[in-house]
Formats: sequence, structure tokens, C-alpha cells
Amino acid sequence: MFEHPLEERCHEFGKRIRQFCRKLKLDTGNIEDAKQLIRASGSVEANYIEANENVGPGDLKYRIKISRKESKECMHFLGLIELFGNKEMETERTILIDEAGQLRKIFSAMLNRLKDDKG
Repeated sequence: MFEHPLEERCHEFGKRIRQFCRKLKLDTGNIEDAKQLIRASGSVEANYIEANENVGPGDLKYRIKISRKESKECMHFLGLIELFGNKEMETERTILIDEAGQLRKIFSAMLNRLKDDKG
């Protein structure tokens, strides 16, 4: 199903975000933040898939930049969500923030390599 291991990793990240959001206590803030978090997590993978279509070097860089930006947004919205002292959810959030950070670093490294290849 996946052409690249990173596509699968991004897909699993998006699925875990959705599972996390299903467990949230949905007050007004969490509803809005969860919507944004779900959108951003899906966009990480969708833009990386588009990058792999490689329409051209400009499009490749653009899509990877978007994936990196959406990874950072996931970290932001995960931090905003209120967990009301639920320790299990805190642990899961920490894991998800770490994964979003690792994805951001991967996309940054890809952009640096593309810059280096360009000269």
C-alpha cells in the first residue's frame, strides 16, 4: 500500500492522533483543537505522498515544507489540548509530540539535503 516507509509512518501517526482525539473530553476548546490536530496530522502524510509524486524539484520542496509545517502544528495543538489530569492521556500526548517532532526533523533533514544537492 505504501511506496515509502515514511509514508507508512506518517499514516500511522495520523491514525494514532485520531485514536487519541476519540478519547478526549470534548469541551469547546478541545473540540476546536482536536479538529485542527486531525487536519494537520492528515496533511503531514498527504503532502508527503504528493512530494513523492515528484512533479518537479520546486513542488518536492514545497510539499516537504508543508509536511514539516503540519508536523509543527501537530505539536502545537497537542500542547493546547486539555487532558484534565488524565495520566494515561498525558503519556500518549508526550509520545505523539515526540513523534511529531521526529517527523519535523526528518522533513528538515530532507530539505537540507535537497538544498545541498542544488548547490
